[in-house]
Amino acid sequence: MGKLLSDEQIAQYNKDGFFAPARVMSADDTLAFRRKFEAYEAAHEGWYEMSKGQKLYLLQTWARDLAKHPKILDAVEDVMGPNLMVWGLSLFIKDAGSPNYVSWHQDSTYWGLSKPNVTTAWIALSPANRQSGCMKMMPGTHKWEQIAHKDTLAQENLLTRGQEIAVDVNEDDAQYLEMEPGEISLHNIRTVHASAPNISNDRRIGIAVRYITPDVKQINADGDSAWLVRGEDTDGNFIHEAPPEADMDAAAMAEHKRIMALRQGVLYKGVAGKPARA
Repeated sequence: MGKLLSDEQIAQYNKDGFFAPARVMSADDTLAFRRKFEAYEAAHEGWYEMSKGQKLYLLQTWARDLAKHPKILDAVEDVMGPNLMVWGLSLFIKDAGSPNYVSWHQDSTYWGLSKPNVTTAWIALSPANRQSGCMKMMPGTHKWEQIAHKDTLAQENLLTRGQEIAVDVNEDDAQYLEMEPGEISLHNIRTVHASAPNISNDRRIGIAVRYITPDVKQINADGDSAWLVRGEDTDGNFIHEAPPEADMDAAAMAEHKRIMALRQGVLYKGVAGKPARA
């Protein structure tokens, strides 16, 4: 048995490249996080322009608390081992009736990371189901090597470059990761996945926290950073981040600005045209 997952659930993650759902929070605790997110959003006239949907745990204490939530770390440790660093945090928000979608892709395409020892914990703060545009996964594709993608630069695509895999997928093989608020899914950086628009009457609020093991390196830039949240840093490949004790802390904001400039350079390296999410 793992700390949170059963042996069968761990085996499923290793076999398919993903697992869902696992409950990590009560409904009341989840609603409290949603309210904090929406208060942040209202105070800053939208979540995207300030954080670009990334590294929000360097700006907001509620995002920091989510990224280091003990039960989430337990689940990630069950599939990755005891030494864990947070490399990123992305927001995937689809308003009710929104045309926004995510094309079929591998997370590993433009991140510049040296190996696939990377797991995303996708945290549902609102219902994630077929109506609201939950994630759909292609089982076993985490065993693929990195495959070619093409940039679409589509404005309604929530990915940075609107990237999509340059091979056909059989939609009939997809598995839908339907979750209730307070549940998470886990998926490997190489697992091919996508999601459709939200045709429900509620927002679909997903927080994707990217965890790496310390032996991973950034190979496309110098000075990348990560936050050690469990165990020890055995390799020293990343500058250590210090999330804030208060929202919008000046030092943390300065580090966020620095790392976002670096990350934008990595993510948009070689892109032709205007990125949809620059």
